[in-house]
Amino acid sequence: MTDEFKGIFAALTTPFVEDEISPDNFKQNILKYNSSDLAGYVVLGTSGESPYLSDQESERLVQTAREWAAPEKKIIVGTARESAKLTAEFTNRMAEFQIDAALIRTPSYYKSRLTGEALKAYYLTIADTSRVPVIIYHNPLHTGLSIDLELIVELSQHPNIIGMKDSSGNLAFMSELASRVTQEFSILLGAGGILLAGWSMGAIGGILALAAVAPDHCTELYRLFREGQIEEARMLQVKLIPLNKALTQTMGVPAIKYALDAVGLFGGLPRLPLLTLSEAEKQKLEGMLEKLDLL
Repeated sequence: MTDEFKGIFAALTTPFVEDEISPDNFKQNILKYNSSDLAGYVVLGTSGESPYLSDQESERLVQTAREWAAPEKKIIVGTARESAKLTAEFTNRMAEFQIDAALIRTPSYYKSRLTGEALKAYYLTIADTSRVPVIIYHNPLHTGLSIDLELIVELSQHPNIIGMKDSSGNLAFMSELASRVTQEFSILLGAGGILLAGWSMGAIGGILALAAVAPDHCTELYRLFREGQIEEARMLQVKLIPLNKALTQTMGVPAIKYALDAVGLFGGLPRLPLLTLSEAEKQKLEGMLEKLDLL
């Protein structure tokens, strides 16, 4: 696999103050992340509540990230809209901020018509016109759509489609894909509970909500794996699984934001219709953070 997008990328949240985006708090979070070993940041992803943001709000966040991210940190931006036309246009608007790649999820509204041929046309149309490299975002939990492996293999041959974020958690799917794509196609894991197993099967990094809350733990896990300290990596991976599950499966974005506040970053409130955690959920999450010495 190419080394260009290897390593751990934090999936950043969007700070709100009185339901308005807060570029200043976004900036402050990034400045703190800059001292970590993160490879870079993803803006406007699932953790960033991107479906709830206007184009103007989205643009302001990307501009802030590009301005304050350390020079060595890559910026990947979620640019998907429901149509190929709007996605291509928004992607090229974000390219003006010198982003490193666009992370593009599948459309999902007209599911019955989103066949393999439709998805193929969608991605190829965008890749043909995009001024930045395209990373396919495979996230069936949130989109309700799985991308066929054969289609991804075919799309990987396009010179401007350089990788995939796989949040399916399906190791068999990921490992077969890794064995069938070229070295230039980067596979980044979005499922933090299977990082060690996924890296051993061909993935080269991860885009993780977990890394926004526990960046040092995630980058340490990656270092241990790269240096062949597999038993130490295995022990750390096991410790991270409960928190990752809470942040991405059972409690979701409100938990990420509450955890950020707890560890000294800015989380704030989610945007409606997402609700804040219950008191019981907060206590449970705090217990997970304490076990990882994050409080």
